[in-house]
Amino acid sequence: MKIKPMTIEELFKDKTTKAKEKTEILSKWIIDTSLPTDELIAFAETSKDPVKGTCIEAIEYATKHTSSLADETVFTFVTNTLTEKAPRIKWESAKVIGNTAHLFIENLDKAITNLLANTDHDGTVVRWSAAFALGEILKLKTKYNTTLLPTLESISEKEEKNSIKKIYLDAIKKTKK
Repeated sequence: MKIKPMTIEELFKDKTTKAKEKTEILSKWIIDTSLPTDELIAFAETSKDPVKGTCIEAIEYATKHTSSLADETVFTFVTNTLTEKAPRIKWESAKVIGNTAHLFIENLDKAITNLLANTDHDGTVVRWSAAFALGEILKLKTKYNTTLLPTLESISEKEEKNSIKKIYLDAIKKTKK
């Protein structure tokens, strides 16, 4: 049963629905395919940062559930939003990339570049999510590893937060097996 009771606009205007619920509703719509991801992206691109962050978080939740829900449009969108100013947009985008990188092995250059730029961000969550995505990419054992592996080894040595350092070290260990 694919009933989308309201539009994306109506959902965000609804003051009775909490932010977390909005994320859950959007991700359910994506998962049950009543909301095409390109429609959500088109909406997010013209939205203010908090709404855009919620849209990307919904994509993140949906792709954690079923990574194949992400197509080229989704991957390009989140790769580009890694460079935005708002930390939440950066970290949700990085998590989507971590969930879906295995689907886009031939198209990771820009994602890697943008993720690496976030590895020295002031925000712990931004660095954590960049580490998660880069670790997932490293575990794919692609052509990128010749430069990515030594880069991540170097970043892990400089990272002060043990929780983030552990993500890098776990990925590096899995790559060397």
